[in-house]
Amino acid sequence: MTETATTTEKLNKFEKLKAKKDGLAVKGEIDEFAKIGWEAMDEEDLNHRLKWLGVFFRPVTPGKFMMRMRIPNGILNSSQLSVLAEVIQRYGDDGSADITTRQNIQLRGIKIEDIPEIFNKFHTVGLTTIQSGMDNIRNITGDSVAGLDANEFYDTRELVQQIQDMLTNNGEGNPEFSNLPRKFNIAITGGRDNSVHAEINDLAFVPAFKDGFGFNVLVGGFFSGKRCEAAIPLNVWVKPDEVVSLCRAIVEIFRDHGLRANRQKARLMWLIDEWGLEKLRTEVEKRWGKTFKTAAPKDEIDWEKRDHIGIYPQKQPGLNYVGLNIPVGRLYADDMFELARLAEVYGSGEIRFTVEQNAIIPNITDSALTAFLTEPLLNKFGVNPGLLMRSLVSCTGAQFCNFALIETKNRALAMIKVLESELILSRPVRIHWTGCPNSCGQPQVADIGLMGTKVRKNGKTLEGVDIYMGGTVGKDAHLGTCVQKSIPCEDLEPVLKEILIQNFGAKLREAALISH
Repeated sequence: MTETATTTEKLNKFEKLKAKKDGLAVKGEIDEFAKIGWEAMDEEDLNHRLKWLGVFFRPVTPGKFMMRMRIPNGILNSSQLSVLAEVIQRYGDDGSADITTRQNIQLRGIKIEDIPEIFNKFHTVGLTTIQSGMDNIRNITGDSVAGLDANEFYDTRELVQQIQDMLTNNGEGNPEFSNLPRKFNIAITGGRDNSVHAEINDLAFVPAFKDGFGFNVLVGGFFSGKRCEAAIPLNVWVKPDEVVSLCRAIVEIFRDHGLRANRQKARLMWLIDEWGLEKLRTEVEKRWGKTFKTAAPKDEIDWEKRDHIGIYPQKQPGLNYVGLNIPVGRLYADDMFELARLAEVYGSGEIRFTVEQNAIIPNITDSALTAFLTEPLLNKFGVNPGLLMRSLVSCTGAQFCNFALIETKNRALAMIKVLESELILSRPVRIHWTGCPNSCGQPQVADIGLMGTKVRKNGKTLEGVDIYMGGTVGKDAHLGTCVQKSIPCEDLEPVLKEILIQNFGAKLREAALISH
């Protein structure tokens, strides 16, 4: 690693921890951890280095770990989903899974003594959790309907897989990229509707025509407790076969020069602030070893964002994909076994996750659709949910996450049910809940974003939210801003009702019935 901007500065505790022992080193110690149990483990290994293997100790549920998979482009097969279901099934009421806002899945309730066996199971079906936490590249997102959508410009699946293979050494772990200054998000979209939320990634590729088809490159998007920024154009256009090598060059620059003294300033945008965009371009070009072509004057993101819930014809004649609404992304073992069965019986055995925490089953024939739609699971995971439920997104919340200041998922579901029972809406409204300023629930891209906080009311400290509005996705995407602070959750329902009526054209059901 070359000299960083912070060589002479005091390193933060995470940099010291990584300097002492690389996160991937615990891969060889997992059998020993399983033998001695979590309570006997070195504290740094337990709390931090295990995350390099995608294993997360959770102080709110001591002894029950979370595992974060890597599901490139959100695509897996029925055998893989069945193995994930088997893993959480053994933990009974503690076992559950959550689809994330990066088309990924997290398993809950895991015990450390089972992890070697779980890793073996994963290996047999081609799954990995490697480098999915801490200072690593997160799950790489691509179009949910890649290869299915008749209007797409480019099928992102293979590129996403190639980037993951390069950065993780084919899922075995790659020490070249296991010590970044902080996490790093990559997204590639080949469709017309920005299905990956390109603007919130450190590095994103969006479709654009110049010398034929290629991508314009965006850099620096991120959310943190201290600062939120939308990605900005790097003024570079690349062909599809240049994407992987450019990814490598940019990640290497971030690894070698990203700021490491202050953990709050360890994302790519802070380096851009310090260097300026031109210096970043120059350094990346040098590292890449090719001369940049300037960006195409416009990209091809010209549609409003689709949510893919419902029944849609594929570009393959006679086949359909069906998008199922998974309320707040929460799955249990039985749900997962059943999703795997439906994909096998009616489709090609493939299941896809979306950044809205929903699931898609593709390749269902026209003749099989009617029978598919009568399956009992569709009573739970519907194809035609309410206009608030279909767009609801929530982070994990205080039930399982020690960073969360409030409970999110169960509260979000309860509140949406009440609002849908009292209001009539004419269009979907995207409500996103996040339990803390880390913004895993992405409130800044929502129509209405709710960020957890603690509030004072009548001398008591209560769970509350700050309200964000104005986030847009699809074409002309931009981040919303905070419009109201410190609303106690117990007082939130009438506030949301008023916002939906005033800003989104909702009508009270009683009033609507009377007027008819």
